[in-house]
Amino acid sequence: MADTGFSDLLSVVQTIAIIAALLVTLYFSRRQMQAFTVDLETRVLNDLDEKFHRIGEIFIERPELVQSIYRTTAHVSSEVPFTYYVVFFCAHIYHMRQRGVLQDNEWEGWLQWMRNAFRLGTLGQSWTEANIGSWVDPAFREFVERELLAPGSRPPTRSSS
Repeated sequence: MADTGFSDLLSVVQTIAIIAALLVTLYFSRRQMQAFTVDLETRVLNDLDEKFHRIGEIFIERPELVQSIYRTTAHVSSEVPFTYYVVFFCAHIYHMRQRGVLQDNEWEGWLQWMRNAFRLGTLGQSWTEANIGSWVDPAFREFVERELLAPGSRPPTRSSS
């Protein structure tokens, strides 16, 4: 009778161990699938960014081609496509941070770079005057307004110079 109790107890312990092993396996496979999803999204974004990068290069080389996506009667200088190119580059950095691709120290470096570009160069002025924000997603637009062009740090506009 004691032998039967021990074998039953051993069977229950083995069953519990198998169930625990299955739960641990399920937990880690789920985490791996989530990481795979983030990796896949990042690859897709990087692929789109490479294609956009090539379009940006073409627009910078031949600014008159900007007319194909934005008709204007004014002459388009090479500064215009370059400005948009830098804004989309900043948006890409922002989205990589949102997806957890950039670590804190990398993000802090890029954030400072973006702040400097918007505050010290003509990017902030172009953002406001040319309404560049209408070409980017709302989350990035809000980020630029809140973090890169903080109140009181906007560059002067051309009309107030």
